[in-house]
Amino acid sequence: MPVRLMESLSTTGPLAELFSDDSVLQAMLNFEAALARVEGRLGIIPRAAASAIAAAARTAKLDGASIASESLQSGTPAIPFLVAFREEVRAQAPAAAGFVHWGATSQDLCDTALVLLLQRAQRIFESDLRRLERALQRLSERHKRTAMLGRTWLQAAPPVTFGLKAASWFGAVHRGSQRLTAAFEDCLVLQFGGASGTLAALEKDGLRIAQALANELKLACPEAPWHTQRDRLAALVCACGVLAGSLGKMARDITLLAQNEIAEVAEPASAGRGGSSTMPHKQNPVGSAMALAAAQKVPGLVSSFLSAMVQEHERAAGGWQAEGSIVSGIIQNTGLAIACMAEVAEGLAVNPERMKANIAATHGVIFAEHASMLLGKKMGRDQAHKLLEEASLKAVAGKRKLSEIMAETPDIAQHLSGAALRDLEKPEHYLGAAEEFRRALLAAARPESSTHNRSKKKPATKKKR
Repeated sequence: MPVRLMESLSTTGPLAELFSDDSVLQAMLNFEAALARVEGRLGIIPRAAASAIAAAARTAKLDGASIASESLQSGTPAIPFLVAFREEVRAQAPAAAGFVHWGATSQDLCDTALVLLLQRAQRIFESDLRRLERALQRLSERHKRTAMLGRTWLQAAPPVTFGLKAASWFGAVHRGSQRLTAAFEDCLVLQFGGASGTLAALEKDGLRIAQALANELKLACPEAPWHTQRDRLAALVCACGVLAGSLGKMARDITLLAQNEIAEVAEPASAGRGGSSTMPHKQNPVGSAMALAAAQKVPGLVSSFLSAMVQEHERAAGGWQAEGSIVSGIIQNTGLAIACMAEVAEGLAVNPERMKANIAATHGVIFAEHASMLLGKKMGRDQAHKLLEEASLKAVAGKRKLSEIMAETPDIAQHLSGAALRDLEKPEHYLGAAEEFRRALLAAARPESSTHNRSKKKPATKKKR
């Protein structure tokens, strides 16, 4: 399905298709077909009726626009959907139409259809997250010795490695992926409670139908229906919010590093990507921009979902009705951010020479902390700090190396040899535990701790929520 123009900066093709009218209606049809099959097997409805309902679900041609329009009159798309679907069944097997949706309620249909869509969304997310994590691991390994400026308050600070920076992005993405997997697994549960959440219409058969229906749909069967308990979905959207924020942080770093004045990295270039309508020279960081846009939108949508959790008694008036577009927006924007940053990471151009030049442009003042620590052992921290502060000001004002100013300062030179001063401004001599931290961050992806190896669900028959 083509992405609608107004949503073109908020979704991907696969996610736009996932939440298209046809896809949503198919998820609803899948619920009704599964319910009929289960109830037919268990002898709750006639087997012939169950077969007819399942057959109609495979061939039904429903008008999404008409159902959407009529939903405003009913307060739920379930009612016009069921009217249209029963007509499809009646056209093929009139006697079967009365057994459609047997024992279920509108929210059972809509919530389970949403869960089925989320089940597909998880697979899309996992594919792009694997791409992103692999790309960040490669970047980190490739640049484990590539020194660059650390930056605090957007100002030059002692050096780090680009390998550590990429590993820190990886760490946040991997932790976010773990949270997301756990949240998906928790919320991929059947909704089936009937009118008031007791399955009273199905009498003694309600519980076994629920378990069989969960198995049929490859979902977990919860302890009880969750019509107005939205905590599982809330945990999922919150996990999306955290992950979107981590992706936004990565995107922010890249956009700053890609500025012409910095020029330490560049997003992958291709024909038509990142251009300007008026400035032929532009190469805009479009992937990072899309992730940043998502990081700005998703938190507000998460807040809206959390506000809608305050739902009344056994069926909400307003809160539940607010959720569909909110969840769709969160999933699509988060998925877009993941896909965009995967593409960015896979093609990111890193410029180590520019990183060296930017370190050199500081005239060595970023190593003042190092010098202060060396001197502090000789004369005490306070005096060393004062001397280095004065030397740094002179170095900046005169555009000279800090080591030269230090060599000309008797109170410093008497304590530090010429060799020590020459080594002072070598970035590789002041990286601390950068490599140990980098390796520790990447170790989170070992097979035994991998999110993706733990994401396979147990059979629904063995799980109770």
